[in-house]
Amino acid sequence: MLDTPEAVIEALRENDERPHGLQRTVTAEELVEAAEPFEEPDVLVTALLELMGAYEFTGEHRKSPVVFARVLKLWDSAPASFSRWEAHQVFWRFKWVTTSLLEVPEVPLAAIRGWIDQMRTRYAAAGHGMQPVAAMGYHVAHHTGEGLADAYDLWATRPRTELSDCEACEIRHFARHQVAAGDDAGALETWLPVLGGATGCTEEPQMSQARALLPLLRTGRADEARSHHLTGYRRVRGNTGMQDEVGLHLEFCALSRNEGRGLEILAENRPLFEATGAPLARLGFLTGVEVLLARLTEDGHADTAVAGPPGRNWTAGELLAHVRSEADRLATAFDARNATTAVGDRRRARLAQRPLLAEPLPLGLRTSLTRLPATGTALDGTPVGTAAVGTGPAAATSAGTAVPQDFVSLVREARRLAAAGHPGENRLWARVEELLADGSAVHDDALGPEELLQAELADHRAYLLIRKDRDTESAAELKRAAELYEGLGMPWHALSARSRSLAWRSTSDGADQDAIRAGLDGILAEAAHLMTQEPWTQGKEAQGHAERELEYLTVLYAATFAAYQEAVRELPETAGPAGPAAERFAARAGTLRAEAERLSVPHHVANALQFAADLAARGGDTARAEEGLLAALEAVDASGRPWRGSRPRALLAQLMLAKDEPARAVELLHQALADAARYDDTDFAVAPTYVLLGHAASHLDDVNGAVRHLSEAAARFDLDGAHDEATDARLQLAEVLARSGRQADAVAVLESVLAGESAPAGDERPLAQARLTLARGLRELGEFLPAAEEFLRLADIVAAWEDDGEVLTLVAAEAATALAMAERWDAAAAAYERAVAAHAEAPNPSLIIHMMCEFARLTMLARGADGLDTALDHLAQADAVRAAVPEDAEDFAAWHGRGTVHYRRARVLGDAERFEQALAEAEAAIAAHEEGGEHGEVLRAEAVRIAALIEGNGLARFEGAIARLTAAAARCRRVGLPEAADILDALRQDYLKR
Repeated sequence: MLDTPEAVIEALRENDERPHGLQRTVTAEELVEAAEPFEEPDVLVTALLELMGAYEFTGEHRKSPVVFARVLKLWDSAPASFSRWEAHQVFWRFKWVTTSLLEVPEVPLAAIRGWIDQMRTRYAAAGHGMQPVAAMGYHVAHHTGEGLADAYDLWATRPRTELSDCEACEIRHFARHQVAAGDDAGALETWLPVLGGATGCTEEPQMSQARALLPLLRTGRADEARSHHLTGYRRVRGNTGMQDEVGLHLEFCALSRNEGRGLEILAENRPLFEATGAPLARLGFLTGVEVLLARLTEDGHADTAVAGPPGRNWTAGELLAHVRSEADRLATAFDARNATTAVGDRRRARLAQRPLLAEPLPLGLRTSLTRLPATGTALDGTPVGTAAVGTGPAAATSAGTAVPQDFVSLVREARRLAAAGHPGENRLWARVEELLADGSAVHDDALGPEELLQAELADHRAYLLIRKDRDTESAAELKRAAELYEGLGMPWHALSARSRSLAWRSTSDGADQDAIRAGLDGILAEAAHLMTQEPWTQGKEAQGHAERELEYLTVLYAATFAAYQEAVRELPETAGPAGPAAERFAARAGTLRAEAERLSVPHHVANALQFAADLAARGGDTARAEEGLLAALEAVDASGRPWRGSRPRALLAQLMLAKDEPARAVELLHQALADAARYDDTDFAVAPTYVLLGHAASHLDDVNGAVRHLSEAAARFDLDGAHDEATDARLQLAEVLARSGRQADAVAVLESVLAGESAPAGDERPLAQARLTLARGLRELGEFLPAAEEFLRLADIVAAWEDDGEVLTLVAAEAATALAMAERWDAAAAAYERAVAAHAEAPNPSLIIHMMCEFARLTMLARGADGLDTALDHLAQADAVRAAVPEDAEDFAAWHGRGTVHYRRARVLGDAERFEQALAEAEAAIAAHEEGGEHGEVLRAEAVRIAALIEGNGLARFEGAIARLTAAAARCRRVGLPEAADILDALRQDYLKR
């Protein structure tokens, strides 16, 4: 019932607590109607100002000036109806009107300038400074592009007044001016207080974060751009008052080559297509959408399904045409209104931008598609098909392997690389097979028998299949290759194919290891027999000693590989004598190494050493493993095959991390990645290597490096289809971010991992830990209700964990506290009881005591002295929990529990102005924390500070408070707590002045 002024005021107060959005706006409109009939207009004034604010912060700029006109009329006719704050708002909101009118192309510039003139007149009459008026003139000049330099000087050189825009918003306007002038570095310097968190407001830092994204990329500050995208987008998503900013995030995704992320943002903000109340902001949003869609269509994805205006399905090409038409119409309307081309020029400049990075910037987020490939481009960004063929005789691919255009040259180069064991052979064989399959090439007699090429291709296909764990198909291809080699009179190649088929099969858990071992023994016997024969001539090509020896060593390598697999499976959980598999491995590896040394083939020496080192590391003998890997790297250097160094370097880096030598690990991992890229080693485990780099950077306190590497790892795991591994990398990334204080970044990453139905399947406990970290992060960001919702979801999950009841106690307690912080007291009370019940089953006294003390604090905060009895009751319950803990209980410090409750009771009583009782409790807290020795010193110092405040401010006993502070500060310095001492000294100096 809104039939009295008091009822409307109460409803206005409740509405003011709602977040800006449709519900708040509609309610504000209804409350204006309810306030109109009252005789006195003071309630109507309040209601109109509330409605104007609702329009302003939801992008309804067409409506806002109409409401202000009514406010201004009441100001002129009944100024006494305005409170002091409301009178200030009349002058403050003149600025809102100017910027709102600029948003609407149907409003003539003359009308806007008329408002500014009226603003100037009223400011002058009221004795206000002219800087805010000059700011409005600058905004018009910036919008139209006319008289910009003079308008900027007129505004920027005037001193700020109490009616100037807040400092954070002014900084944004100054920085935007510098960006428009081409001074990205200067703009970022200007933005530092806002982007660094030193100043902000309801609109900042999120508006500046969106505008700083491209300047950050252009100046090479990609780590900061990533962070501001993660944190800034969360603040603007779905907000109709932030259409322009959402458009800027879409543009950033397109220009940082994160088109998949851009499509997800588009889907999350589909309702913004229907928000028409702020045409200029709408133009900004549509232009950002167009930048993204233009990138997609240019890359050949016009038919990709995308999210557009509700009511129909859209492809990228269809939505691009729709958006382009609407945006062109708006830009034309603004330029016609302004009689300039400034708005259209800015739009055209945005659309003309090209991607700012050669590769996607890893964001660390889980998206449905990390990056859409261009036509003829693989998901990892490497050219495939005809895209790999350039205009010259040999075009270099992105990974550096030359792909000859001529088919004969292509096959010969593939054979040359295969003979050298160069990883670039894979790309060339794939190209050979593709050309044969589509009829672009046919076999040429210059390449020798066609059966030889078919054998080589079967060999290559077998390798690709085993990489995908398609064992049966791989074995079939190797069998075919072996038969072809036998038919060509190439027994060594046939033996090699047969040995590899058996060795690769040994990796399968269900494989018959006895049969594999017997088969390899037979092949080794054949190889030994062949080695005793003289070189021979077979087919049309002479087989030299070198080729025979390489194939022989390949057979030995296959036998060693199979023995290694058996030895790994046999490794005991604890150190013990070597089993038969380890002995067989030692024999096989010894033979491989000895024969490779005899035949002077260093890379096979390196293989034998690497196998042995890896097995030693798995068995805990890290010294032997390190020695073996260093020797393997020496052999690689001597082999002339540097591409073989990446894997032993990665293994050695893991050992360096275990030895707490992260700097050495970083050096090794960077070199491993560089060599893998240089030599086109697409089989190298790049994503896990980036995870290791992330760990190493974290150990070196290089947070940006850790974030960069873990983000890269997650993106690469996604591209490989290893989504569980990608999730694990993101959980590690979130942990690094949270631990370094970047809670907003961590929250963004965790939300992407845990988002609704898209959350990946996996081990429940790591995901539960992620949800706990997310809930705590939301709480630290002041988002108490979302935090409580996450805690409650987690409580339902962990309630089923029969073996870990303490976790439910923890989660229920934190949920209760978060609900209380969100002022959802009924739900908080239910969660409180759940936590107490969980504590009865799985005790966690420290946590429950903390929850009860927090409820006492929050109750006083919400109800003041009226909540004293309730707060004291919570503390009495905390005392009961503490008293019930056995004397010899582990993981519970009795002194800490007593001190915590006494401290909180002192503060509660102090808030209720019961100072004598409060002082007694504070002194009890001091005594309790003193029992904790060095562990209680910080808490003791804080209890002393509270005691001094009660003694001085509450009881006016300044001499006693000064003496207390003097002694405590001296004690803090003695025990190495200078910051605590400084805090106590500052309060002491304040009291000395009284």
